[in-house]
Amino acid sequence: MTAHKHRLEDQPAFVLHSYPYRETSLVLEVLSRNCGRVALVARGARRPRSALRGLLMGFQPLTMSWFGKHELRTLHSAEWQGGQPQLQGTSLLCGFYLNELLLNLMARDDPHEQLFDYYQQTLHRLAQQSDHAATLRCFEKHLLQELGYALLLEHEADSGQPIEPAAHYRYVVEYGASRDAEQGLPLLGKTLQDMAADDYRDPLSAQQSKQLMRMLLNHHLAGKTLHTRELIKDLQKL
Repeated sequence: MTAHKHRLEDQPAFVLHSYPYRETSLVLEVLSRNCGRVALVARGARRPRSALRGLLMGFQPLTMSWFGKHELRTLHSAEWQGGQPQLQGTSLLCGFYLNELLLNLMARDDPHEQLFDYYQQTLHRLAQQSDHAATLRCFEKHLLQELGYALLLEHEADSGQPIEPAAHYRYVVEYGASRDAEQGLPLLGKTLQDMAADDYRDPLSAQQSKQLMRMLLNHHLAGKTLHTRELIKDLQKL
């Protein structure tokens, strides 16, 4: 009765991470549209004849049903929805990077429906477009915005005046862009304007936006290391 009371049916979801649990089960870290990040145990999922075996893969849209009222709930069923091209090569590595960001920055049981939709759109973009760096910058910016850490990109932090494209600024964490700041990351006003528009075609904007997002993410990660970022850096892809 208690389990039925705390049961959720057919929730749109993606598997962010999984690891073995006991002899035949898996623990899943799941991004669900209506419930946010949820931890589930998939009992018997590693058995050879399990209906879940081979289904609980990353980057594939699923609907999932689960029950339980504790932090680790129990998966009841999952169905593949299709429509997402497989990620390969660099796009696959970028997908793992997205998942690692979500695992490290999202609190459990905190719904972000728009972030879920944007994650799904980003997976399609990674599979279909070659400018992975621009795709990652867009996702990083929207992720921080959804979590309440929106970047101040259109106005100067101290004066409130509109950003001027030719002006030189320093971007200070949790403050914004200032012409007078002595610390912070130096960048052009045009970079801020391009970021506001999700436009990374300008090489300098692309370079400076990567530096800015790296600085901001490091701040919010509070010392946590992103292993996929290190791999990407080693490969010098992005």
